[in-house]
Amino acid sequence: METVNRQKPDNYLVWAILTTLLCCMPFGIVAIVKATQVDTLWANGNYDEAEVAAQSSKKWSIAAAVASAIVCAIYVLVVVIAAIVAEL
Repeated sequence: METVNRQKPDNYLVWAILTTLLCCMPFGIVAIVKATQVDTLWANGNYDEAEVAAQSSKKWSIAAAVASAIVCAIYVLVVVIAAIVAEL
């Protein structure tokens, strides 16, 4: 059997939910959708597809966190520039 040597991949659902709530909602929603597909695919015997969905969920969660960091950095930069311009 194929499942003897294979473990069900982590679905990264917790990370997907956290990035949706705390970071970038659009990317986080995609991560949640991919994370929920992992268990279904694994239960149906689609092991390779489950692993692909798990990796996709991980990538979207990371993308959500990075997007949030970039937006925060841009916001801080704009505030600093506005403060400098206001003093002139």
